[in-house]
Amino acid sequence: MVDVKVNLEMCMGAGVCADVCPVNVYDLVEIKGETKAQPTRADDCIQCMACVDGCPHAAITVEE
Repeated sequence: MVDVKVNLEMCMGAGVCADVCPVNVYDLVEIKGETKAQPTRADDCIQCMACVDGCPHAAITVEE
């Protein structure tokens, strides 16, 4: 099982993770008036690390 986490303090809602993920793990959602990425389909993650590499704020971790 893959553990996909988004650090909400570091996430600026740029949406790069959602754009680059080939299996659509992420949705952008509003949390306390701010847009944040959420790994709503983390079970679909194939560990390609495109989201980790693409996040401009280093807010994402993916671990086995």
